Amino acid sequence: MTNTTYHVGIEATMAVLSGKWKPVLLCLIQSGNNRNGSLLRALPDVSQKVLTEQLRQLVSDGILERIDYNEKPARVEYHVTEYGSSLTKILMSLCHWGEQDIRRKQAAGVSVSLGTAL
Repeated sequence: MTNTTYHVGIEATMAVLSGKWKPVLLCLIQSGNNRNGSLLRALPDVSQKVLTEQLRQLVSDGILERIDYNEKPARVEYHVTEYGSSLTKILMSLCHWGEQDIRRKQAAGVSVSLGTAL
């Protein structure tokens, strides 16, 4: 493990959340989309390679746990750990804020929409 110096706490948070899809993945998994296929369907713009990398990093950081049921066909699920739940509470607040912002922009006539992933 490398020696890292943070100047403010948000830097440590962003180090865990770095990557385009990690915050979105956490929101989806917290909402019940916890299998690889359902995550790929919810995020059609993410590649399998990137999805796997970011899930592995979240597992490595202790935010998610990966459960391999050792079945045929293979079944793997991801769940938020107790440690990760403190982070997902914050992310869910950001998600709700974003939904309100989308509605505010729509009311102002801005062309923006909210998909159905969550």
